[in-house]
Amino acid sequence: MEAVQPLFAFGVIADIQYADAEDGSDYSGSRRRYYRQSLQLLREAVGAWGEERKQLGFVLQLGDSIDGINARSGQAEKALQRVLGALEELPVPVHHAWGNHELYNFSRAHLARTGLGKRPAGAMAGPPGRDCHAYHFVASGCFRIIVLDAYDVSILGSEPDSPRYRESLRLLREKNTNDDLNSPTGLKEPRFVEFNGGFSQAQLDWFDDVLKFSDENQEKVIVMGHLPIHPDASDIVSLAWNYEDALSVIHSHGCVVCFIAGHLHDGGYCLDSHGVHHLTLEGVIETPPESNAFGTIYVYEDKMILKGRGRISDKVMHFSKR
Repeated sequence: MEAVQPLFAFGVIADIQYADAEDGSDYSGSRRRYYRQSLQLLREAVGAWGEERKQLGFVLQLGDSIDGINARSGQAEKALQRVLGALEELPVPVHHAWGNHELYNFSRAHLARTGLGKRPAGAMAGPPGRDCHAYHFVASGCFRIIVLDAYDVSILGSEPDSPRYRESLRLLREKNTNDDLNSPTGLKEPRFVEFNGGFSQAQLDWFDDVLKFSDENQEKVIVMGHLPIHPDASDIVSLAWNYEDALSVIHSHGCVVCFIAGHLHDGGYCLDSHGVHHLTLEGVIETPPESNAFGTIYVYEDKMILKGRGRISDKVMHFSKR
């Protein structure tokens, strides 16, 4: 009997954080970061995906493609071109989430003009009338992919006199009383730190409308964004500010089967109470040179199969047929 073929497949990778710099460490000083090596690991991932070109439909790059230290060294543009150059070797489209490290290097307006801001052919725009890096596209006849902007509400990448900056800073200071807004020390809600962000009501309303359309048309939906939105697939610091609001939108519909995020370099996973898989990918930046951190997800009518490389484990994620 002939084996069942997947409906489509796509690559996943998170937190490359490339910089042409010597190895360093995270903010705590306890975790090694392989800045220069991360580009080589990306190239290895691109080579592996290239061999799967017959099945591969696209790649999801889950944010933090270059590291914030590039801004301090004046190398942001050069670093980004190297990462985009590696990804341009792929024979398929790449969909980019925006993370905090992109916003350390560039303003939102500048990012929108780079390769990270381009929407591949066939992608449908996000919230009308709002500068928001969110959109959706059809992956197959019955599957839709939604890209969310987890820094739609954030002080990163916005001018201090802009409404977005002022409103985000007000919310952040309301929740975080520390002098250092990147510190979660002593906070009741430790996720309210500067390196995280959230979803505007306009984006949530748009998200709800897209899911309503998918419900009505009997589609299944995979959602991607830089920040995790479920506490069981993250630590308490790395979540989106208003993750509960995003979860509430998802849980009010039956079409979402998986939410894929980055940001937490150790990765995470859970199957939530509504049958939605939450997959947080391990980060390339903290992956030793002899390993890697990327994967390919094969999508079937009733399951997704993740074939991981290096630090990323294989996983089978079942969901119900309609």
